[in-house]
Amino acid sequence: MTATASLRGRDFLIDDDLGADEARQVLDRAAALKEQRRRGELHDHLLRGKTVALIFQKPSTRTRVAFEAGVAQLGGQALYLSSSDLQLGRGETVEDTGKVLARYVDAIMARVMRHGDVVALAGAGAPVINGLSDLVHPTQGLADMLTVREHLGGWQGRTLAFVGVANNMAHSLLLSGALLGLSVRVVCPPGRVPDPAILARAEALATASGATVAVAHDPREGVAGADVVYTDVWRSMGDAGGTSLADLEPYRVTAALLDAAGRGALFMHCLPLLRGQEVAAEVADGPRSIIFDQAENRLHLHKALLVEQLGV
Repeated sequence: MTATASLRGRDFLIDDDLGADEARQVLDRAAALKEQRRRGELHDHLLRGKTVALIFQKPSTRTRVAFEAGVAQLGGQALYLSSSDLQLGRGETVEDTGKVLARYVDAIMARVMRHGDVVALAGAGAPVINGLSDLVHPTQGLADMLTVREHLGGWQGRTLAFVGVANNMAHSLLLSGALLGLSVRVVCPPGRVPDPAILARAEALATASGATVAVAHDPREGVAGADVVYTDVWRSMGDAGGTSLADLEPYRVTAALLDAAGRGALFMHCLPLLRGQEVAAEVADGPRSIIFDQAENRLHLHKALLVEQLGV
């Protein structure tokens, strides 16, 4: 499998920066790399001589380890840069930081608080990957599409219900799902709905792919018939919340709510999770939970994206 020329050198800031065929190419590459690793095959030539800067304004377990391990497995070198290592937007503009780094490294991954920061880094001369912002989490969204395909055989005719606060993760699921033909419902409190611009983009993508997107507020009705029930923490990205924890209680994913989707419904969560808050422990640790398959697929997705962007 060779890299897609159209992705070489391009930024990945939001899920639909990729076209549907391009997203499938990245996911096919990720699946191939995963299978090769399972068989013990090495592919440490793919990023040989390449350096990737990893900028973290917000700490992470999965994003950091999956990128660092992934770059190492591909034969490259990763540089971890925390807020204390950079003057990102504090004494030096974000744009200038990006232009400097692009002279040193081959690609930049940035996990930022404000989406505007990752946008400001882009276009500097090295491809930029959004490792998470307050608007979207596109690497997680695309990795989740790989997990759904592995467990359900595809996206067409399938439905994912995201339950809880309509946050950056909900936005990425709307966009990635609609792009690839997976129908997505966001089941959320009336005061915590998706960004209207993101929803409009997802609706346009769904029209093209044959999927549907919807917003619902009643948890049991919202998950009915879903193949996957997905949730995320109720407080994230510094969000103090406009909704009380008591108001969010009906949106906890319990065994009863998972059963309301259907006896075969799977449970997903991007992690970290709070057992007993957004999800019951019996669901998170139960037989229908595929949360650790999701976590593993971050590694393979990151590797595939870098290979495609760097044109190997």
